[in-house]
Amino acid sequence: MESYLDPEKIEKAYALAKGAYAAFGIDTDKAIKAAADIPISIHCWQGDDVTGFEGADGLSGGGILATGNYPGRARNGEELRADAEFAFTLIPGKKRFNLHTLYAETGGKKVSRDELEPEHFKAWMDWSKKNKIPLDFNPSFFSHPMADSGFTLSSADRKTRDFWIRHCKASRKIAAAFGSSQGSASVNNIWIPDGSKDLPADRLTPRKRLQEALDDILSVKYDAETITDAVESKLFGIGSESYVVGSHEFYLAYAALRQIRLCLDTGHFHPTETIADKISAVMLFVPGLLIHFSRGVRWDSDHVAIFSDELREVCREITRHKYFKRIDISLDYFDASINRIAAWTIGSRSLRKGLLEALLEPVELLKKAENAGKYHERLALMEELKTLPFSAVWDKLCLNAEVSAGIDWIEKVNQYEKSVLEKRK
Repeated sequence: MESYLDPEKIEKAYALAKGAYAAFGIDTDKAIKAAADIPISIHCWQGDDVTGFEGADGLSGGGILATGNYPGRARNGEELRADAEFAFTLIPGKKRFNLHTLYAETGGKKVSRDELEPEHFKAWMDWSKKNKIPLDFNPSFFSHPMADSGFTLSSADRKTRDFWIRHCKASRKIAAAFGSSQGSASVNNIWIPDGSKDLPADRLTPRKRLQEALDDILSVKYDAETITDAVESKLFGIGSESYVVGSHEFYLAYAALRQIRLCLDTGHFHPTETIADKISAVMLFVPGLLIHFSRGVRWDSDHVAIFSDELREVCREITRHKYFKRIDISLDYFDASINRIAAWTIGSRSLRKGLLEALLEPVELLKKAENAGKYHERLALMEELKTLPFSAVWDKLCLNAEVSAGIDWIEKVNQYEKSVLEKRK
């Protein structure tokens, strides 16, 4: 595919765009730097379809599926890290990397999930230091015999519940070790699949058990500089269509009472429901948020994030209120029907675009019109902004970051597929 951009063309287009935005009082150089400095936590599980390193053939349980069989998925830690490193060369701006516990590397030794230790992630921590990519973390409450009932932390079976409590405590210990090693708090996000396919007779008791289990897990204290705890809700999954124990209302109340971060996943709500409006409401009561950018299509939440109206509106909410220190942003999807490195790249670049576009918004002009009751002026400004030369500013961000602008990165992915991924067959 022939390139249509070179540095000289990018600089010329950017000079014109800079002047256009300056007319609205926007410093594009400042916006580019700010957008590139916001860390995006890229999820490891897109690279291998959430299979992990425990010997499973694929993802199972939890009401989640990785659909598709595109060739070339990573089969071990070395391949997954190599694929991620290549993807990083195509993605501008600061990055983090998000792991699940099922990506532990135990040297072939069988280690139960409730007995995992930081040493089982030594290769990841060494890699993190070498590449200067901080790590985030998640306990894994799926693809395990102890999750077959559909209940984990809220299970009525004490043995099952205690196993998952120990597992979650182990994950927090590992996350805190990440934070100590990298000098940046590791976000440890708790999501469980617990729920019922058909109508339950008792919605309350499982939620009481979940509350008690979470209190037990969080009773172990760590330095806030090493770990940030978050809890994540979901509307439903396959097998939990009628009832989800960890609903949005449950976790919103829990996060507010216990003063921990609430995770809002853009794919975990009704298809017509956006989280953008929830952010300012929730932020009045919780210390912060973790936002997972995904894309819901009908029942499935895990399509690759794109530069959609919803993504852009969420980015605007973050930037309009300067929530950068109180909101962590991450990607969370797993599409096995397309090249997985391309999936990482598309989602990451789309999210970075959303952040840049939001930072190019003349917020004070919009608020001034709003506060004066000139809603026609506010709407007119919003409409005019849509046709400003945003793409030229985005290309300049890519040029500054020394990554491919435009569509040039696609050919690099195709070459990597041919030289590396196809050999994994």
